[in-house]
Amino acid sequence: MALDFGILWQDGNLPLLLQGLWVTIRMTFLALILSCFIGLVIGLGSMSKVKWISGISATYLAWFRGTPLLVQLMLLYYGLAISLHIDFSASVAGVLGLGMYSGAYVSEIVRGAIQSIDRGQMEAGRSLGLSHWQTMFKVILPQAIRRMLPPLANEFIALTKNSSLLSVITVAELMRAANTIVADNYKYFEIYLTIAIFYFVVNFVISTLIKILERKLNVEGVRS
Repeated sequence: MALDFGILWQDGNLPLLLQGLWVTIRMTFLALILSCFIGLVIGLGSMSKVKWISGISATYLAWFRGTPLLVQLMLLYYGLAISLHIDFSASVAGVLGLGMYSGAYVSEIVRGAIQSIDRGQMEAGRSLGLSHWQTMFKVILPQAIRRMLPPLANEFIALTKNSSLLSVITVAELMRAANTIVADNYKYFEIYLTIAIFYFVVNFVISTLIKILERKLNVEGVRS
């Protein structure tokens, strides 16, 4: 059977895919912000000398790294609504699910980058009269961010691809839009190849922006 990419211009299929792409980008961006916040909190918490804080952080990591994202999404959207009557919208459940899952991996990136900074930096900050947290945020973290960027780029790309799982909780993102079209015309290869190209372009842009930011920070670091 000959391929027919003309199906994209029929029945509003391309606009539907573009709308789904916008939903994917928007939700991935929101989840990215949430994952960075969670990653910073859990990353710092895992290094805390206070046992209950490090214990909570370790439990968080064990749960979200040890269970599939798909199961977590199902629990958030269906499980909480049915069992505890906590009824999140599909979009809220999607952002929370992606953000909390990715946050566990971001926290390890944060922890690794901070621990890679020479301990003398903390001692130097404290000798200047800064508190532990002032030194952490003014001295340690700015240096650690440069080391976080390459692994963060990989995590953000993975987050974009993982967003396709949101289709199972009825989020009208790119994958769900593709499934809707395929259900009508059975043009599996044409539609799925198209959304694969969309995902590739988005991830290529993310990777390029991270590299530009990384070069800029490195140049500024050399100047300073």
